[in-house]
Parts: sequence; structure tokens; C-alpha cells
Amino acid sequence: MKLSTKHNLKTLGITIFILVVLNVLGTIFFHRFDLTKDKRYTLSPTSLGILKQVENPLSIKIYMEGDLPADFRRLQQETKQLLEEFQAYNKNIVFEFVDPLANEDESDELTKSLFQKGLTPINITVDDKGKQSQAMVFPWAVAVYNNKEVNIPLLKNIMGASTTQKVIGSIQHLEYSIADAINKVTKTKQKKVAIIKGNGELKERYIAGMLKQIHESYLIGPFTLDSVAKNPNATLNELKKYDLAIIAKPTEKFSDEEKEVLDQFIMNGGKTLWLIDQVAADMDSLYNDMGATLAYPRDLNLNDMFFKYGFRINPDLIKDEQGSPIKLATGEQGSATQYQDFIWKFAPQVYPTSQHPIVKNLGGIKFDFANPIDTLKNGIKKTVLLQSSQYSKTIGSPVEVNLNMVTEKTSPQDYLNKGNKPLAVLLEGSFHSAFENRVLPFKDNSFATQGKPNKMIVVADGDLAKNQLDKNGIPVELGYDQRTGQLYDNKDFIMNCINYLLDDTGLINIRSKDIELPLLDKEKVYESYTLTQFITIGVPILILLIFGLVFTFIRKRKYSK
Repeated sequence: MKLSTKHNLKTLGITIFILVVLNVLGTIFFHRFDLTKDKRYTLSPTSLGILKQVENPLSIKIYMEGDLPADFRRLQQETKQLLEEFQAYNKNIVFEFVDPLANEDESDELTKSLFQKGLTPINITVDDKGKQSQAMVFPWAVAVYNNKEVNIPLLKNIMGASTTQKVIGSIQHLEYSIADAINKVTKTKQKKVAIIKGNGELKERYIAGMLKQIHESYLIGPFTLDSVAKNPNATLNELKKYDLAIIAKPTEKFSDEEKEVLDQFIMNGGKTLWLIDQVAADMDSLYNDMGATLAYPRDLNLNDMFFKYGFRINPDLIKDEQGSPIKLATGEQGSATQYQDFIWKFAPQVYPTSQHPIVKNLGGIKFDFANPIDTLKNGIKKTVLLQSSQYSKTIGSPVEVNLNMVTEKTSPQDYLNKGNKPLAVLLEGSFHSAFENRVLPFKDNSFATQGKPNKMIVVADGDLAKNQLDKNGIPVELGYDQRTGQLYDNKDFIMNCINYLLDDTGLINIRSKDIELPLLDKEKVYESYTLTQFITIGVPILILLIFGLVFTFIRKRKYSK
């Protein structure tokens, strides 16, 4: 046997041996390599922990298949690649892409069933070299596990954003959306949330959107403080069984006994989410013949508690140039009423500037008649989550508020050094009791003057968690404004607050993950469409053609001798 042949066989044998060893090692040791700059396909420890919870087959059906616009093909591709990554870590994850409009005979029935599940499609305008057409897309998925089902929104609604911008934002939130859904269908609910009642808080139909979201992840129940008057100790002991208390827009005074119950709940490690209106004013009260209402301070008897914890909500209104749109009748033309869009400055539209995980990557959040928060020095860590714009100021109360204010003319000088008022604040630390060194309203043998390390969030607007009702009195989605058709990020903000307070910080960290998506500049592409086609399609083919010709020429020249 020739020496060269022996050498080639030896090389072949070594290569085969190495490949066999690598395959054996690959079956023993599992690892995936992510070569992307932003590590978009590297699953977070939180996602990996959630995947470990999936012990039985989990089916995910994605309704994005068929002839999709370019932006949604990108979203479809990213969804598929991410689900493949999930599947690589847990073979119980099974997914399928479905085109709900593929079969004309069945599409009507299928789309109707999707509507009933809350999976509403979006109609988008597709612009192809100046030619516009309409397309309907269902950017939704459904996860099913042990007969439990949860919807997965794949497209994030960003106010004022183009379809491309919405898709970019959606891809950034993709891991969160899917991991959160898997967590909801697989996790056994453990932590308990109390919705405090008894002091004129928002009725259930006005917080139905918030309750629905909470119910998907936690145990939830109404908790009335009415029993405090008869047996405060028993009420306190029952409240201690909950992990979080939400106080949503109370309108009636708290008694000292009720305050002690809440105070000792906090001292014993209970988390609180305060949604407080310090000024009585509502949009509904403006829609009358006069178009005006009186905004006046609301005494809830909570100021001493708040002061002890390290903050104060002032009985003033925030007037912000970055307000929310409002439609008002401006006259009639024939038999039809004419409406015009205005900016309502008493409904600040807040865009988070903080990089805290609770608010990072959130869009606009709508307030109604918000109040400014002062933070006080007392050793508690304070983080301002949301604040008004630099072009805002406070208006003292009582004051008359009327709809004619939308026509007021202002200048930047009116807001000089008056803006950026805190509207939502996170407080973390060991709180001191509001009844420290005071006579107790009721005797409590377990009374604590200083609590364990704890967290609370205060939002100076109860309406932030309030959903609107449609014409039939049915609650609409939290954050959706029927008057303008705008969808704000109120729901995501509230849920991030609850997740953070209940130490579910992993999901929030996934949400704040940054992903860079390099996209083509469509305007430049349209300007040189033929050249772009040649570069992206023709050049690779030309390179292959040249390589083939050169390779054939060299081969003929070598072996023709």
C-alpha cells in the first residue's frame, strides 16, 4: 500500500474517532452556543428555572403562519427560534404554527373562536414600494398544560409607534411573554394578595382588569377592614396570612384601629401597594352641562402613617404639558356633532426614565388627576419609578377644573424649575411603626415598633389601576382608553409592581432585557430598490458563479495534462 494511501486512511480514522468522541460527549454534556452580540438566544436563569417546572407535555399553538408582512415574518422567525431554544432544554415543550386564515371554509369558525378567547387580530397597512394593501394578522399564541390554558400576546402595543417599532419592542419582550405564560400554567399558586375593602375603595368592576391579571399568578381575595371595629386582633391575624395588600383608591377615612392593623401587617413583613388619591376629582364629574367640577383635598387620615414610612402625598394636582389626548365636542355640522382632539393636562402621560426593572422598557402610562409625592429622610431607600415631565407644575386645591382649560396657552417659562414631580415611589428597608411611642388604639401583645426588611410602593393616583366600562357595563382591558382608542402600559406597570413586591424579580429582569435588532432603512431601500436587490440577491449568486468557473478552470487545467 502506498505511503500516501496509508496516510489518508490514518487521517480518516482519526477524523472518524474524533467525531464519534464528540457525539458521545454531546449526549453526556449539554451546551448550546449563542454567537449573537446581544446574547438574545441565551435563556436567563429565570427562564431555565421555569422550564424545569414543565414535567408533562406543554403545547403551544402560534397563530402566525402563512403569507405574512415582512415585519411579522421577523417576529414569527424570532418566536420560532426562541421556542426551539426552549424545546432544546425541555423536550416536553411542543409547539405548532397555525394559519387561521388558510382554509376559507374553516377560517370563519376559527377566527370566531379566537375572538371569544380574547385573541383579537390587528389590521395593518402593508407598504410595498409605495403600493399599500391591508392585511389581518393574529399575533397570539396559546399555551396548554394539564387542561389549563393561557393566552400569550406576541405583539406589544406601543402608542404612536410604527408596525416596525412595535415588532422590535415585541421581540425584546418575547422571552418574557412566553416564560411568563409557561410559569402561569405550570406554577402552583402560593402567595396570597389581599384587596383591601371597607373604606370606599374602587369597586370590583373597576379593577376587574387588574384582578384578572393577578389571579393568573397568585391567590387573591377581598379583605374587608369592617371587622376591625369588633375584633381588631382577629382581623390582624387573618391579614397576616396574606403576602401583599393592595389599597386601591380609598375615599373614606381610616380609623386609628384600621391603621394599626395595616401598620402591624407591614411590621410583620407584609408588602403593600398604595394607590392613593389625595385630591377628590374624577373625569366623569366633568361631563356635565357646565363642563366643570370642584377638586378638593381628601382626608384619609393616613398622613401620619405615610410620614413615618418616609413619604408624603401632597393635596395638589399635577398639570402636565405631556398630557393624554381627549376628544371634545366643538360644534355641529348638519346633524352630526363635530369632535376635536385636545391635550388634557390633568391626565399626565408618563414615560419612565428610570432604569429600575419595574419600569424599564415600559411605554406610556396614563394618570388621572395625579398628586405629587415628597420623599423624606428616614433611612429608608427610595426609588422614584415614575415622574411627571419637566413641563409640569402643581396646582393647589381646592380648585375648579373645567374642560375649557384645554385651550389655555402656555410657554416653557411657566414650568421653569417646577417639573419632574414624583408620582410613583418604591420604598425599601426596615420601617418603623407609625404607632411607635404612642398610645395604641387597641392592645396587641405582638406589637412591633420596627419591622423586618420590607418593601412598599406608593402611587399618587388610584385611577392608574382603574379600567373603563363599555356601553354594556363590561370592563375593558386595563390601560385602554375608549374615548381615544389608546392602550397604555398601566397593566404592565401594576403587574411589575406586584411581581417585584412578591419577589418574583426574575420575570421582571427578563422583561428589561435589551436586544439589538439591525433593520434595513426602508426609505433608502426604496430609493435604490434595484441596486439593493442586486446586492442582496445577485451578488451572492455572482460570487458562486465566479467560484464555480474558476474551480472548473483550475480542475481542467490540472487534470488535462
